[in-house]
Amino acid sequence: MIRRVSVIGLVLATASLLSGFVSAQGTKLWSVGRYDEMEKGSTDGVAIRSDGRLEAGPTISMLYATGKSYVWSLASDASGNGYLGLGGTASGSATVMRVSPDGRAAQIFEGKELAVQALRVAGDGSVLAATSPDGKVYRIPRSGGAVTVLFDPATTEEKPKYLWDLAVGKAGEVYVAAGAPAVVYRVPAGGGKADVLFRTADQHIRCLLLGANGTLWAGSDGSGVIYRLATGTAGAKPFAVYAAPRREITALALDAAGNVYAAGVGTKGATTLPPLPVTGNVGVTVTFVQPGSSVAAGANTLVPDGTEIYRVSTDGTPQKLLTLKDDVVYALAFRNGALLAATGNRGRVYRVDVEMPGRFTDVAHLEAAQGMAFAAVQDGLLVATSNSGKVFRLGDVPAKDATYTSEVFDAQGFSQWGRAEIRAGVTSGFELYVRSGNVASPLMGWSEWSRVSADGAFTAPAGRYVQWKAVLQSGGAVDAVALNYLPKNVAPVVDEVVVQPGARVTASAAPPPNTTVQVAFPAATPVASFTPDANTAPLAAQKDKTAVTVRWMAHDDNGDDMMFAAWYRGVGEANWRLLKDKINDRFYSFDSSLLPDGSYEIKVVASDAPVHTDAEALTGERVSGVFVVDTTPPVPGVLEARMEVGSAPQSPMKIHATLEARDATSPIAHAEYSLDAGPWQYLEPVGKVSDSPVERYDFTVAVPVAAAPASVSVSDAKEHVLAVRVYDRYENVVAVKAVVR
Repeated sequence: MIRRVSVIGLVLATASLLSGFVSAQGTKLWSVGRYDEMEKGSTDGVAIRSDGRLEAGPTISMLYATGKSYVWSLASDASGNGYLGLGGTASGSATVMRVSPDGRAAQIFEGKELAVQALRVAGDGSVLAATSPDGKVYRIPRSGGAVTVLFDPATTEEKPKYLWDLAVGKAGEVYVAAGAPAVVYRVPAGGGKADVLFRTADQHIRCLLLGANGTLWAGSDGSGVIYRLATGTAGAKPFAVYAAPRREITALALDAAGNVYAAGVGTKGATTLPPLPVTGNVGVTVTFVQPGSSVAAGANTLVPDGTEIYRVSTDGTPQKLLTLKDDVVYALAFRNGALLAATGNRGRVYRVDVEMPGRFTDVAHLEAAQGMAFAAVQDGLLVATSNSGKVFRLGDVPAKDATYTSEVFDAQGFSQWGRAEIRAGVTSGFELYVRSGNVASPLMGWSEWSRVSADGAFTAPAGRYVQWKAVLQSGGAVDAVALNYLPKNVAPVVDEVVVQPGARVTASAAPPPNTTVQVAFPAATPVASFTPDANTAPLAAQKDKTAVTVRWMAHDDNGDDMMFAAWYRGVGEANWRLLKDKINDRFYSFDSSLLPDGSYEIKVVASDAPVHTDAEALTGERVSGVFVVDTTPPVPGVLEARMEVGSAPQSPMKIHATLEARDATSPIAHAEYSLDAGPWQYLEPVGKVSDSPVERYDFTVAVPVAAAPASVSVSDAKEHVLAVRVYDRYENVVAVKAVVR
């Protein structure tokens, strides 16, 4: 008996249901309900509707694996045998295989061409095979015997290079769709000279469809036109029913009411496809290219912009039913009132809702890249695939015990699982199971599947990963599934702290580059497995001798919101003192006057308190490297200076000076002097290397010889002013002067 799990709406479970865990921002919910979420899971007989609903899909089984890469065409006979047109990339790979309903296969044809592009079963049971490129239409007798050529395009005036599709009329006549150039031929039932039914200015006629009333439909490549021709009317001309927005019409289908369905792919206009070689004598040069869908199937690539599916009603009105952006439709079939589309390059079969445009159902995920062709059999459809070449049987009846398995969900941390919730439009027909683990792959090391009870409860051990599956029977449907979970709270982590004295971050616009300081994290900062702060670029701060800026990186594995506090202590001190708490930014600037001169460390504490109670909140911290606060200039001694006269006649006057300077916090960085308000000159200390808190200077300055102005007395001209400036390592400066006579 199928047990029902039903919840109207998705309601969050409370944390009280999950005792024993400290929560990270409370109970969370993993919900899967949209199509793009559901399609990430795996299906076994389950169909996924475009609104995300899961329902039992058709039975699907593999009938035959060719061992080759490409099956280009498919046909079936009244006995349920399937006929496969194979091909590859080398000459002589065109073959036809007959596959019986029990999967036994036999080769019935081998040609010199690359591929069997089209197959049809004639009224007498013979198989018609069209090969390309530079191929022919062959008739393969039902009972065996010699294969004959029904149509050879080399005997025609147009000499088309490609044969793309076939259709067989009630009287046994055969219609051939050709390309490079685009022509449709009619071949008499018993063979003989082919007539040109019509030709167009397109590149190729890609597909044909013959209605029961003798109306022939054709889809072109180049202009993307759907043509209609009344084959039973003598002299009838083709009528362009619809010019699609896409370049190529890849497939056609017809319903019982006479509505025609078509698939269009590619973009009109310039093409990047390579040109095809053309043989024969022509008066003008015409360049042909291979159809985009054919290139995509052979190269296992996508056609840009996917596919559009159209309906042309019996009165000729066109309507777009569906756009598939990631799929190329290679075949259409109308079966039991439903339109089916075989697609690549994800190997999907879709059921298109012809009454509600835009809605579809993903009914099968094939074990191949491209679904290439359909063929009807008594109990369903055969589906041929490429990459790799196989044939599947798609049944008319829904699968029994169809199973959908979700993708593996990563809770990003050790979590406890709460109740499961399901939204369903039916009251029976499904069961839900859950399992969990601590490794990403559920193939080993996970718990067993636990059935979800009617109230949503299940038994699965706490862990990081979880997965659910739904088992559906005919009539069962699931719209959405959600699992409540409670991540175990972990402490925030402060990853890096840097301190930049002499810099302040302001809210104003960034100053010019020459007045900014780049507060950057060290290049050697290790990159951990977590994702750090997105903005790790240097922080533009303004130069300010009276300020200190501290900056940090931090993360929380639970994704919790954080706030920060900054503490300081002097080197050698035991106690930390609070600078600022409840900081939301990842930086903090403060006045250096708050700290006496000396060496310090800053500790940044991160807390997840914004989303937790005081009892549950956790913290993490990191201590910066040692930095120096030095706002006091050096202390100079007395600048002693005296005039010295050389012993030789006419010797220049010199000033000899000495000075000692001290700094309580940092070494003396450099000094400079100026005589009589002249330019500042670099001054070396005794010993030349300036690396000590105490430096002595002993230097001599030549007095320049200059004529005194008339307004200056001789005694005044003999007086000079010597000034000295001394800087410590943090650009604190002190100046002294001496008057020398």
